[in-house]
Amino acid sequence: MNKLSRRRWLQGAAPMILSASVLGRAGAVAPNSKIRLACIGVGGQGTSNLRAFLADERVQVVALCDADRRHLERAGELAKLSGGDLYGDFREVLARSDVDAVMNATPDHWHAAIAVAAAQAGKDLYSEKPLGASIGEGRAICDAVAKHQRVLQCGTWRRSGMKVRMACEAVQSGRIGQLKEIRVGVPGKFAIRGGFSGLEQAQPVPAHLNYEMWMGNTAPRPYTEARCHFNFRWIDDYAPGYITDWGAHFVDVAQWGAGMDGTTPVKVSARGIGRRSGSLYDAPEQFALEYTYANGVRMIMESTEDRNAYGTRFIGSEGWIFTESEVLKASDMELVRSRPDGVKLMVSRHHHRNFIDAVQSRGPTAAPAEIAQRAAIICHMGAIAAKIGGELQFDPKTERFTNNDAANAMLMRPMQGPWALKAGA
Repeated sequence: MNKLSRRRWLQGAAPMILSASVLGRAGAVAPNSKIRLACIGVGGQGTSNLRAFLADERVQVVALCDADRRHLERAGELAKLSGGDLYGDFREVLARSDVDAVMNATPDHWHAAIAVAAAQAGKDLYSEKPLGASIGEGRAICDAVAKHQRVLQCGTWRRSGMKVRMACEAVQSGRIGQLKEIRVGVPGKFAIRGGFSGLEQAQPVPAHLNYEMWMGNTAPRPYTEARCHFNFRWIDDYAPGYITDWGAHFVDVAQWGAGMDGTTPVKVSARGIGRRSGSLYDAPEQFALEYTYANGVRMIMESTEDRNAYGTRFIGSEGWIFTESEVLKASDMELVRSRPDGVKLMVSRHHHRNFIDAVQSRGPTAAPAEIAQRAAIICHMGAIAAKIGGELQFDPKTERFTNNDAANAMLMRPMQGPWALKAGA
């Protein structure tokens, strides 16, 4: 605790945003110099990302930030940082002129505020999925990245997987004939850590956690350990469960294979919605979300207990291909054999290294903001349909529903305090 005694553990102060020109970081990193990285959110996924960046000889991790001192000090030991390089408030990190890029692995409801502030401060971004915690938040990130000419890599890392790329190249090359349907399977039971039931009573906030900062822009709620860290994703205030947790990965693969990175489906409906009655964990746990693209291709994302169905299955007029991470299956494996005359997609062999490549070259990443936004939109469309019911129609260009005002009211989450996003960031 003494290691952080001289850091301000800010609570509720207004955001401090410094422009790239003020910080002198408006341009690219100087050639042949190390990328100086700050990691914001260093719990489970954040620590995994931290390890990946520490293994890259081109990276120097210079700062760490987390609302939980326990996470922060564990990560500090890993990165060999302490004292003035450990922060409880991301704004202090972004004010540092020696930070070139940031890794953001905070809970979903923090993604947009931090990403927009980082872009404003002239930092490149490795930002975890989903891109934003709502359709509007994702759009704010895209606009800020474009306005401030920043590099962004979303954590949808399956775009850096060889077998996933092979599957998507085969589908785009027409080897399964005309694409008819895409099936996306995600887990049908929450993986709750810590043995919690979701019925826990309020507790005193522990000294190691800045709970007000952790809640951020969400509505104030009584503290319970069952709410925070990994299990936030099962609570509708913060995320709609597996719809965005695994869905963001698998829908992104669906978009890639279907050649739909520049658009989204135009219709969505939901059925079979199941939630835990009376539980803190109130996000949908069972669901079947049906989407239709403008060209008639259907996509169904559904919860399942069949682990072999976790992933993305492309079904065409002449066969099918299934992929998930290191898994690649097909109705005939000849469909996925590499051929010189087929579609060739971007090759990325390591998602974190691909980000550093782009920071140095100012070239594209494997999962840039606009592509990540389309995948996130699809997940949020489904989550909104699960709340409202009926068929919702969507305009991919305006990123708005065309037949339901109540659905459009959910394009942006309600935001509390000083963290609300402002237009034109």
